[in-house]
Amino acid sequence: MLVPGPHVPARHLASRAHTLPELFRLRCATSASAPAIYERQGSTWAPMSWAGFFDEARRVARGFAAIGVKRGDRIAVLGPTKSPWAIYDMGAQLIGAVSLGIYPKQTAEQIRYLLQHSEAKVILVDGQEELESVLAAAAGLRSLLAIVPWDAALAKDNEPRDARIFSPDTLRGEKLSDTDLEASLGAISPEDTAILIYTSGTTGPPKGAMISHRNILSLLEGYKSVAELYQSDLSLNFLPMAHAAERVLGFYGRIDGGVATAYARSMATVLDDLGEVRPTIFGAVPRIFEKAYAKIQSELEKRPRAVQKLVAWSSAVGREAALHEIAGRAVPPGLRARRLLADRLVAKRVREAFGGRVRFSVTGAAPIAVEILEFFWGAKLPIYELYGMTEATVCTHVNRPGATKLGTVGRVVPPMEARIAEDGEVLLRGPWVFQGYYKDPEATASTVKDGWLHTGDIGTIDADGYLRITDRKKHLIITAGGKNLAPANIENAIKNQDPLVSQVYAHGDRRAFVTALIAPSPLETLAWGKERGLLAGPEVETLTRELLENPAGRSAALNAAMARVVSHQDFAARIREAVRKGNQRLAQVERVRRFTVLDRDFSQEAGEMTPTMKLKRKSVEQVHASLIDAMYDGGGVES
Repeated sequence: MLVPGPHVPARHLASRAHTLPELFRLRCATSASAPAIYERQGSTWAPMSWAGFFDEARRVARGFAAIGVKRGDRIAVLGPTKSPWAIYDMGAQLIGAVSLGIYPKQTAEQIRYLLQHSEAKVILVDGQEELESVLAAAAGLRSLLAIVPWDAALAKDNEPRDARIFSPDTLRGEKLSDTDLEASLGAISPEDTAILIYTSGTTGPPKGAMISHRNILSLLEGYKSVAELYQSDLSLNFLPMAHAAERVLGFYGRIDGGVATAYARSMATVLDDLGEVRPTIFGAVPRIFEKAYAKIQSELEKRPRAVQKLVAWSSAVGREAALHEIAGRAVPPGLRARRLLADRLVAKRVREAFGGRVRFSVTGAAPIAVEILEFFWGAKLPIYELYGMTEATVCTHVNRPGATKLGTVGRVVPPMEARIAEDGEVLLRGPWVFQGYYKDPEATASTVKDGWLHTGDIGTIDADGYLRITDRKKHLIITAGGKNLAPANIENAIKNQDPLVSQVYAHGDRRAFVTALIAPSPLETLAWGKERGLLAGPEVETLTRELLENPAGRSAALNAAMARVVSHQDFAARIREAVRKGNQRLAQVERVRRFTVLDRDFSQEAGEMTPTMKLKRKSVEQVHASLIDAMYDGGGVES
């Protein structure tokens, strides 16, 4: 893969552009011969230059125009995070279209809602399975002009089924002419909507957040001082492009800084790809780091006691040294010497699991335990936690080199402003606040008041300006005794005690005490069951492969296998111990008095999770109402 050269600072270009396609053209001219994208072809990672990227996007732009797409029309993309997604997105931007992403593995009903609500003119779709869902969703939608499979053979095989199916060759012909390109770019205003990002829909149908060119460019300009990027940096990307963070910070941020990316072959190969690509920067949701930490702890349980003590000592040394560094203090000589030994024995191997070259990682979208952050910082893998929301163009707060406080999401990035309302809600104001919700002025008016974006998050800002998020305002538990409790605090206290725990749902609103539903973690539960002879090796291998290919999927076969493991008395004992340890970290009123271990994980299939793996709390409450009520009648397990 790419071998880093001298640390030449990246050249950011957002301040020189008025719109996203202008930024793209500037980057592709400035870094024409440099690699923009790497993808695995055979046994090698083949590069695409910025100039090649621009030419491909111009072909797509001409093809869209030929189909009848005009400035302001919506283009939907459904597929994995790979080069076609990037090319289709920028092709749409070059003609002033509004691009939107659809998460993979959605039902036909979910896809239909997004296509109908957005009035998308074109949808680009990868794979036969996804195409089946799109064809079902598109039936009778007059606003949809074209369905374009990513693969020409797939298009040809399915052409008879719908007259709107176009071959992707339509988007691979001549480039948009220089004259037409200039006219198109000249017509696009910084105030035009550039992208639609549909919210995850935890409390109802997804809402389409309209984000302008000015929103995006202002954010990119603000973030150039947050973390130093180099022209030789390389990232590995795999998170869905439908997600605001991957799209704006990940993709458009790389265009601004001229940083190359390698696209993972699939979700199932991310760990292998990390070893081959050896990225220098890495971004992921907390669940990725939680899984990595859980895997390390799970493997450690199998090792001799002496090895466990060595790893514990090494981790403690690394953590102590890292806390000195975070605080801006020099590491004492004796500790520095111990850290060198600990690094050779343990920490180096942790870094090698991420390729061995990662300078820093970023994470957000959900809370992450401080102990996990400290573990990776101790291994010289700094993870910077950040905060934001789609409606504020992804990100407003960030921890950064020299300004980090673990357990917080950092300080606000100027020129954005943040304050805490009287009821504890985090409010935001500035140029990154979105334009509003598409076709929903009432929801917009209730979200942005007097220029301040009401985030719905509860938090505090300390004397040094660091923001700490407590929970979602609508999730707060008010007990029968009138106590206000943050369920996220309760859930994380328990979840972080054992890798066998996937999700925790704390309940107690208008109740006398707190109860919890605990969902087992699929991969760890399968491995635990195999080790004890509860599941056969081939079955575990098949289900593990299924999970790696689709981490959010929860098939009937997987659920049945997990149920056999969860029923074992030793499994129940492990979960009970996790609840006990978690309760020790909580105030008396927060502690879980009774709990129930589910025989499966929460899932999208059951309506309990969003595509971004967030709990749909109302749905969980409805689906499991009988179990919850039973715990208040003496059912479940007493902690």
